[in-house]
Amino acid sequence: MTEALWTGYQYAETDGDGWTTYWRLDPRGQDLALTEWIGDPDRPGQRLWERAGTPAGVCGRWSTTALAVRVELRATRGIAKRVAPLDVLVDGELHRRCEIGEGEQELTIDLPPGGPRSVEIWLPQLGRVAVRGLSFDGPTEPLPATGPRWTTYGSSITQAGGAAGPSETWPALVARHHGYHLTCLGLSGECHLDPVAARTIRDTPAQLISLCLGVNIYGGATYSGRTLPSQVESFVRTVRDGHPQTPIVVITPLVVPDRETTPNAVGLTLEDVRTCVERGARVDPAVRIIDGRTILTSAEAEALYTDGVHPGPEGYRVIAERLIPLLGR
Repeated sequence: MTEALWTGYQYAETDGDGWTTYWRLDPRGQDLALTEWIGDPDRPGQRLWERAGTPAGVCGRWSTTALAVRVELRATRGIAKRVAPLDVLVDGELHRRCEIGEGEQELTIDLPPGGPRSVEIWLPQLGRVAVRGLSFDGPTEPLPATGPRWTTYGSSITQAGGAAGPSETWPALVARHHGYHLTCLGLSGECHLDPVAARTIRDTPAQLISLCLGVNIYGGATYSGRTLPSQVESFVRTVRDGHPQTPIVVITPLVVPDRETTPNAVGLTLEDVRTCVERGARVDPAVRIIDGRTILTSAEAEALYTDGVHPGPEGYRVIAERLIPLLGR
């Protein structure tokens, strides 16, 4: 057995059968009921923690001369519609994309022959996945993560369940381009400025922090025009408490054509949400603001979104291309 140096998670929880879940928010000591939707039967409880148990952005790296690697997984869709693939990269290039079904399964992935190669395994960015076994059939050394640490927080667009694979989400593509050590806190449907997320970012070492705020707040009608700016201010100040010198970038919602001027349940249009997010973030003069409307045009959104809101694989690649120069250090 080769011990994996998985990165991108907050807490590894191993059950009595040896299955390890890589939590992106640490559930220990938390009152999980605080994030339940009350009074809305269409929204099941503890959605935040379901998302936090999905290993988006979690990967391991090894140097090896092995000709195969074996991975033992247990996967469930949970409240997601599917489980995303697992990606294996060799020397930075996609070598194999493995479809993952529900239940327990063992994958054996052949590797190309030759001298020591870098092998990366990216766990699925969608679905609940636990790992029990990982081994190579030849000499192998785990590679610790290097490079500047980057934490990014956001919604389903940051979790990027519709990307072709976990190594091609926009955060993964940006991280791979810049050589960043990624912590991805993309939480589909659950980017509501929860204090546990702010504390996690505050307490996680980082040389760059990006916060993609607003689209879930619009969809959930989470805050009003009165309360949203101060909630953003509070979140940013909590993050800043742990990172007095770290660059913080706030990205306002990408364009969503049918929501731009349509009021939600508390009367905010998506344009209003952008204004509120920017107003709250600018209380910290060192925060850099990226207007999400500059990432994709309305015409591009119409072409690249699969359901009017979420990009498909090509959309995530375009988003990464646009953000790579903006998220350099």
